[in-house]
Amino acid sequence: MSVPREKGVALSVLVVLLLAVLYEGIKVGKARLLHQALTSLSISTSQQLIEETDQNSSSSDSPQVSRTRLRWFLCHFSQSLLHVAQVVIGYFMMLAVMSYNTWIFFGVVLGSGVGYYLAYPLLSMT
Repeated sequence: MSVPREKGVALSVLVVLLLAVLYEGIKVGKARLLHQALTSLSISTSQQLIEETDQNSSSSDSPQVSRTRLRWFLCHFSQSLLHVAQVVIGYFMMLAVMSYNTWIFFGVVLGSGVGYYLAYPLLSMT
């Protein structure tokens, strides 16, 4: 049983539209995660962490600095995973647009607009 051509195109446009919305959501997620990380680390603790990293000290760390390093590592790791997901989705959308199908192109543009409209108000909610 084959899917009629119109339904296949409509399904493709819907998938690409949802990918574009997800792309915008990931951009906002990365920005929120960065803001959260910067506000959770105090300036003095961040400065202490930078100085110890520069000195390459091998002495035992205090529990506060160890927790700060772990929190920084987890935040950085999360941002890295989100970045990889964003790049992969971006390349999928680029490949879809390069099919030179007008409807797919409109799906990407509309999805980006809808994603921006839905996701960016979440940035101000802290």
